[in-house]
Amino acid sequence: MMPIDLPPGFLLGAATSAYQIEGGRDADGKGPSIWDHFSHRRGRIRHGHNGDHACDTYRDFQTDIDIMRQLGLDAYRLSVSWPRVMPEGRGRVNEKGLDYYERLIDALLAAGIAPFVTLFHWDLPLALHRERGGFARREGAEHFADYAAVVVGRLGDRVSHWITLNEPWVYATFGHMAGNHAPGRRNPWAYLRATHHQLLGHGLAAARIKALRPAAQVGISLNLTPAHPATPRAADRQAAALADQMVNRLFLDPLFHGHYPEPYWGKLRLFRPTVRPDDMAIISNSLDFLGVNYYTRARVRHHRLVPLVQLWPETLPAVATEGQVAAGVEYSRMGWEVYPAGLFELLFRLKKEYGNPPVYITENGAAFDDVVTADGRVHDEQRRSYLAQHLAVTGAAARVGVDVRGYFVWSLLDNFEWTYGYNKRFGIVHVDFASQRRTIKDSGLWYGELIRGKRKN
Repeated sequence: MMPIDLPPGFLLGAATSAYQIEGGRDADGKGPSIWDHFSHRRGRIRHGHNGDHACDTYRDFQTDIDIMRQLGLDAYRLSVSWPRVMPEGRGRVNEKGLDYYERLIDALLAAGIAPFVTLFHWDLPLALHRERGGFARREGAEHFADYAAVVVGRLGDRVSHWITLNEPWVYATFGHMAGNHAPGRRNPWAYLRATHHQLLGHGLAAARIKALRPAAQVGISLNLTPAHPATPRAADRQAAALADQMVNRLFLDPLFHGHYPEPYWGKLRLFRPTVRPDDMAIISNSLDFLGVNYYTRARVRHHRLVPLVQLWPETLPAVATEGQVAAGVEYSRMGWEVYPAGLFELLFRLKKEYGNPPVYITENGAAFDDVVTADGRVHDEQRRSYLAQHLAVTGAAARVGVDVRGYFVWSLLDNFEWTYGYNKRFGIVHVDFASQRRTIKDSGLWYGELIRGKRKN
C-alpha cells in the first residue's frame, strides 16, 4: 500500500449532518423538514426508519466531542438544520435553535476542534417547500441567502469556514427527478430549476457571508464521480462523457467558468429554467475553497433514454448494477467499488481544468457490516484499508501540486443513511441506536493514531 504522506498543516477531521444525527425532531420550537415528512411516509425508508431520534446529539453533543478530542481531530464538519433555526424557512427566527449551535460550536472550540459549518444538507423546511416551492422556485435562492445571513450573523465570529450547500446534484436529482429522496418529486422542470436555483442561492449566500464577515472562507461541497465507460464501445464512451457533464461539470463549469456544459445543457432545452443575465456572475467566482465528496467511480453504459430517465442509477456510485460486478474487485456494503485512483484523478483534474482551487475532501468513507464482537470492539479492517488508501492518494495529489488542504472522513458516527435507514454504517464510531452507546471502531482508533503521528512529525 502507498504510504500516507500529507503536507504540513493538512487538517484531519470527520463529518456529519444535522438530520442524520441530531434527533430532536420538534424540540425547542424546531419546525418540520421535508425529510421529517418524507421519512414518515410509508414505504419510503427501509424498515420504516426515520430521523426522529437518530444519534440523539441534540440532547447530548458533549459525548461525541469527548470522542473527537480523544481521537485528536483537527476539525469537525457539521450542518445547521434550517428548520431548527427558521421553522417556516423564512421570517421568524427560533432563538433556541441558534442557541444550540452556539453551544455546540463553543464546545468544539474549547476542545481545540475547528468547526466547518454546512448551511444546507438537504433538510429544507417543509413549510418553505409547501408554500413557496423551495429551490424549485427562484425565490428559494433568496430565502436561502436570508437564512445564511441569520446563521452567520450569530455564529460568524466563531466559524472561519462555511459550506453553503452539500451535494446539490443529489438534492436536485434524487429529490426532484428520481423521487427517491425528499421531497419526492418526479419532474424534469423541477430538477433543473432546483439545480440552477441552488447554485444561485450559493452565490447569493456567499455574498451575504462576505458582507458580514469579509475574512470568512466560503465553499460548496460537490459529490464528484469520475465517469468511466463500462466498455470500449463508442456509445459507452459518449455516454460516459455525457454523464460527466451531468454529474460533475453541471456544477463545476458554472462555478469556475461561468456557464453550463454543452452539449448536456443543450439537450435539456425543453426543461431549462430561466437564467437571467447576471446569474452566472453571481454563481461564478464565489468560492474560497471547494469541498469534494468522493466515494467511488461510475462505470457508465449507453441507454437510449439518456439523459433524462436511465442515467443517474449508473452514474451515481451504484456501480454494482447488473452486468457491472467484476470478479476480484472490492465493493463496499453499498455496492460501491473501492477505487481510490478515482480520487487522485478528480483532484488532478481540478488542478488542470479548474485553476487548482483550494480543496478539502469534505466526505470520504465506506459502509461495511460492522458488529461489536465479544471483546467489545469493532474490527472494521476493510474501512481502515479504504481510508488509508484514499488518504495515501490524497497525499500523492498534494505532491504533484494539487492544493488540497484537509480531509473529513464520512462519518464520525453511524447514522441515518437516508433511504437506507440505519442499516448502512459509515461511522468510525459505532452507535447502538437502542442505547445510544458509542464504541470507537478499529478504524477510528487507527485514525487517531494517524493524527497523533502527523502532529509529531
